[in-house]
Amino acid sequence: MLRALFDAGVDVFRCNFSHGTHDDHRRLFAAIRRVESDTGRPIGILADLQGPKLRLGDFAGGRVQLEAGAAFRLDLEGGLGDRSRAPLPHPEVFAALQPGNELLVDDGKVRLKVVDCGRDYADTQCVVGGTLSNHKGVNLPHCVLPISAVTDKDRADLAFALENGADWVALSFVQRPEDVAEGRKLVGNAAGLMVKLEKPSAIRRLDEIIDLADGLMVARGDLGVEMPPEDVPTVQKQIIHSCRLAGKPVIVATQMLESMINAPTPTRAEASDVATAVYEGADAVMLSAETAVGEYPVEAVAIMDRIARRVQEDPLYFPSLQTKLLEHEHTNSDAISSAACQVAATVGAAAIVSFTSSGATALRAARERPAAPILAMTPHLATARRLALLWGAHCVHSADIRGFQDMVQKAVRAAHHEDIAQPGQRIVITAGVPFGTPGATNILRIAWVDR
Repeated sequence: MLRALFDAGVDVFRCNFSHGTHDDHRRLFAAIRRVESDTGRPIGILADLQGPKLRLGDFAGGRVQLEAGAAFRLDLEGGLGDRSRAPLPHPEVFAALQPGNELLVDDGKVRLKVVDCGRDYADTQCVVGGTLSNHKGVNLPHCVLPISAVTDKDRADLAFALENGADWVALSFVQRPEDVAEGRKLVGNAAGLMVKLEKPSAIRRLDEIIDLADGLMVARGDLGVEMPPEDVPTVQKQIIHSCRLAGKPVIVATQMLESMINAPTPTRAEASDVATAVYEGADAVMLSAETAVGEYPVEAVAIMDRIARRVQEDPLYFPSLQTKLLEHEHTNSDAISSAACQVAATVGAAAIVSFTSSGATALRAARERPAAPILAMTPHLATARRLALLWGAHCVHSADIRGFQDMVQKAVRAAHHEDIAQPGQRIVITAGVPFGTPGATNILRIAWVDR
């Protein structure tokens, strides 16, 4: 199945550590690496940490029906809940609550408004009624909670993921830049740090968070619970645009082809949703339940792949991505990357071949959103796997280059072998001298693919 998903268009597999055991994930990691070995193509693995989850306790009988207007108490007393109260075993919640705050239960299906509160209780009035049952999640859209984004479980999962070769680590429940800094200390440079944006408080400090992260995910599930649904599309556009300006990869996720959990084709609205994310310049679009538990996982990947390809065939696609708002850093790397994209457009090059050690050169090239594909060549397999997430990038793990002639030969052979450039076409090559030195991009070369 993993091979079928890869053949249908998957570049990165997300492993959700909210579910499964370490043994389950170890088998999954190994299976992904077998597909990588069989295909000869670098595949990225994204380890998605669970983060702190706020949940109700248990109810007598497992569930209660709460009517709009009813008084309802949340507290730390434990015991079984009933129609008048429920245990909420999170003291940090009560420490942050104030009268007037809202609590959203079960993805907002039940809404409670705080009337009075203290260090161990909150008296609320039910605004939107519904069924409350054991362990349903609780969201607090207008509160910044005094809790870390990394739990003890996350620390254990992170150590396991890094030990087993995860290429990206996703932080959940990020509220502020300090959460990202904490994640960075734990991850270091062992993997890319992906921040999931699912809290309004994080959006308010978006630029600071982008500066600290390696990549961002628009996690529209929780984001759509904690803010009005009409705000989510504009926030999505804002995040994508900000990440583009910063040169950081961005994923659009959650409910993209939701109906395909049980149906072989998506709705027209879902197809438009995927297309919108591609038009806006997202580096990647993500499936969740569609491929995790859905009945048509391969079909879901295939249609998402076809939608993305079709959008990129639109004559309006690349002009819509060109922006004069990009500010270039005063570095050789940025100058060469920007020039390579302009040269490729001028000479009609089939590809931009970027020799990169750390991946930074390919990131700067992708930021320009060139019409020519980016063939990222690197001697480091970990870099190739991480760049699998990048917009427009086709990653190749190759031996380091030894000189100018070797650079040109490797670039031409790879472009032809990967079916990106045909004989008689030109490619634009970027690299750095001394060869293999991170951050030393200072060469731009035009080469012909031999007939």
